[in-house]
Amino acid sequence: VVVHGFEHATKSKSEAWKHHKTVLKQFVTDFTSETSMPLALYTVLHKPIRDHISQYILLLTKLNEALKEGSEKDVVTSAIKEYVKLESFISQVLDEACITKSLWKSLGYKFTDMLCVPERRLLEDSKNLPISASTNRSDRILLFDDVLVLIQGNSFQSFDLKLVWVDENYREKSAPGLYGLRIITPEETFFLSAKDPQMKAVWQWKLNQAVRQALNGKRDFPLWGKAGEGTEPPSCRFFTYVFRLEGKFKSASYEGEWHWGKPHGKGTLKWRDGRNHVGDFKEGLEHGFGICLVPRQSEDRYDCYKCHWYEGKMRGYGICEYGNDMVYKGYFKDNVRQGFGILENLSAEHPFKYTGQWENDKKNGYGVWEDKDRGERYIGTWLDDHRHGQGIVVTQSGVCYQRTFHADKMVGSGILLLEDDSVYEGNFTEDLTFVGKGKLSFANGFILEGTFTNKSGQGLQTHGILNTSNEQLDERITKAQLGLEEFPVEKRWKGIYDQFLEFIHSGCKEETEESFTGFHIQTSKELRKSQEYLFCQRGTEDVSWKIEDILEELVQHQGLESLQSYLEKALKSSLHPLGKLLKALTIAFQATYSGIGANRHLLTMAQEEVKYYAKKIWEFYQGLLHLALEQKGQLPAKCVDGEISDQKACSVVLPLILPCFYPELFMLYMLYHEREDDLYCQGIVDLSLFPDIKLLEFLDVQKHLWPLKDLTLTTNQVR
Repeated sequence: VVVHGFEHATKSKSEAWKHHKTVLKQFVTDFTSETSMPLALYTVLHKPIRDHISQYILLLTKLNEALKEGSEKDVVTSAIKEYVKLESFISQVLDEACITKSLWKSLGYKFTDMLCVPERRLLEDSKNLPISASTNRSDRILLFDDVLVLIQGNSFQSFDLKLVWVDENYREKSAPGLYGLRIITPEETFFLSAKDPQMKAVWQWKLNQAVRQALNGKRDFPLWGKAGEGTEPPSCRFFTYVFRLEGKFKSASYEGEWHWGKPHGKGTLKWRDGRNHVGDFKEGLEHGFGICLVPRQSEDRYDCYKCHWYEGKMRGYGICEYGNDMVYKGYFKDNVRQGFGILENLSAEHPFKYTGQWENDKKNGYGVWEDKDRGERYIGTWLDDHRHGQGIVVTQSGVCYQRTFHADKMVGSGILLLEDDSVYEGNFTEDLTFVGKGKLSFANGFILEGTFTNKSGQGLQTHGILNTSNEQLDERITKAQLGLEEFPVEKRWKGIYDQFLEFIHSGCKEETEESFTGFHIQTSKELRKSQEYLFCQRGTEDVSWKIEDILEELVQHQGLESLQSYLEKALKSSLHPLGKLLKALTIAFQATYSGIGANRHLLTMAQEEVKYYAKKIWEFYQGLLHLALEQKGQLPAKCVDGEISDQKACSVVLPLILPCFYPELFMLYMLYHEREDDLYCQGIVDLSLFPDIKLLEFLDVQKHLWPLKDLTLTTNQVR
C-alpha cells in the first residue's frame, strides 16, 4: 500500500502543487525574508517525506517485535531493511546536493558558467581527500557523477567518465613514496598520486563506482554501499568520441568499441573532409578487414578501398574501386600496391587491363598489359610503370613480335612473325615498318637479306640479295616459339606464389587467410549487394573450409587414391586455399593467352607454364601437409628429392588442373597445327571426288571386302 502511495505521489507531483496552492501559501507565510526561503522549501518538500519514512520504520519495527518467528516476520524484516536503505539514500542525496551547492558558491563564476548543470553532483573533491595529478598541472581535482575535472589556475580540463579507465597496478618510479592511479582517456593518460594507500584506495573505489554508474546510466541504491561493494566497470565499451589532438585521427569522430582508452573491435571513423573507415580496430589502429572511402579532390567521387589492414596500414589482399572508373584487385603493403595485382580501366575512353607484379605502387617485374583500343597485348617485364626489358607484343591481326624495350621505346633488333608465315629479323618501327638491315624469310622458302627503307608515298624499298634456292621454309622458323629464354617459368607470377607460401610460413591462421589468399568475388555487381558491400561476405558453398578442418583432412588423405579425390574437391572449391591458388593462376593464364593472346608462337610458353603451376600447387600442398603434421606433433616424411616430387606433380596434380586451361590450350594447339589441318582437310575433299571403286582401289582395300553390287561375279562365286 505504502509503495503504491509513493508511486501515486510521484506521478501527480507536478499537478499536486497546482491544486494545493492555498495550502502551499499557508506554509510559506511564516517565512517572509529571503534568507529563510531554503528553510521554507525544506519544510515543504523534505521534512514531511522524511518524517513519513521514519514513522514507517518505527511502525514496522514494532510490528516485527510483535510477530512470532516465521514467514511473515521475514517479510517484515526485509521491508525494514529497504526502508532503512531509502532513509540513508535520501540523506546521501541531500548531502551530495548540499556539497555540490557549496562548491558552486566557492568556485569562480567562470567555472560555474561552464560546469554548473542542475543534474550534476559532486562525488569527491581533492580538497576534502588530498590527491594530486602528475606533472603538477592541477590545483584541484573534482569527481562529478558524469565527468572528472582537473582545475589549474583559470583553466580546466574535463573527461567524460564513460571514457575513463582506472589502472591501479601502477607505481610511480620517480616518486617511490607516492601511491598512484593511472587514468587513461582516449587522448591523454595521467597519474593521480596519493600520500598513503588508504587515500588511493578510496579514490580508486569512488572513481570505479562513478565510471560504472555513468556507463549504466543510473545511480546505485543506496548511493555508497559498504566499501568494496559493486563490480569494476568493464574494460570494453561502446561509445562515440571526437578526437581533438594532433595525430592521424585529428577531428575524426569514432563510433564503436573501446578497450583501455583505444578503439578496439568494430567501429566507424568519420573525418570532416568526407573520409570514412568502417572495420576492425586493434589497440587504436585499423587492423583486420576494413572499408575506407576517400573523396577525390576534383570531382564529387570517392576511392573505395575494401582491404585488409595491419597496424594502421593497408596490407594483404584488397579491392580498390577508384573514382575514375579504375578497379584494382590485388595485394597492398604499407598503403601502396605491392605484389601481384590486376588494374582494369572500365571507362569507355582508353580501356586497358594490367595483370602482373607491382612494387611501390608502380608496375614492376613480369606483367601482361592489354590495350583494348589498339587491340594489342604486351607480355613482358616492366620498370616503374614503363615497358622495360624483354617483351612480346601480340596483335589482334595475328602479327606477333619480340623486342627489347627501354622506358616504353623499342631498341635494337627483334623478330617479327607475320600472319602469312613469313618471318622478319631486324629492326622495325612501332607501326611494324621495316627499317635498316634485316632478313625477310617468305613462306615459300625464298629469303631476302638487305637494307630496307620506307619513303612516304614510295612504299617499301629494299637493297639486297634474294635467295630462291630453298623449296620451303624450315618449320623451326614458321613455328618459332617465343618467350622461353626471356621469361623462364620461375620468373612469372612470383607475386601469387609468394603470398600463398607466406600464408603457410605464418602458420595458416584463420584470421589472416583472406589477407594472404584473397577473397574471390567474381564481379563488382556481386559486391554491390548492400549487405555484401559492407561486410564483403564471400561466396557461399555447401562445404565450409575452415583451416583447422583442412589441416585435419590433409593428414587423413595421404594415400594416393584418397589424395586424388581430396585434391579434386579442394581444387574445385573457391574457399579452399589450393582452390584459391588455382583460381588466381587461371586468371593470370587467361590474361596472357586468351583472346588476343591466342597465337601459335606462344604454345610452348603456355605448356611450360601449366606444368610449372602443377609443380607449385604440389609444393603448396606439401607445405600444408608439413604444417598439419607438425601441429599434430608427428614428424613429416623425409624430403623427397626434386625429380620424384616433379613426377608426383605431373601424375597427380596436372590431370586435375588441366581442364581449367583447356579453352586457351586447345585454341593454341589448333592455331599451331592450322597448316597441317588445312592440308588434311584438302586431302579429304580431293578423295571424296573419287567414285567408290576408284577410292577402294586407292586405299588398297582387299577385293573380298568390296561390296557385292560393285563386282561382276558368277552365282557360284557369290555363294
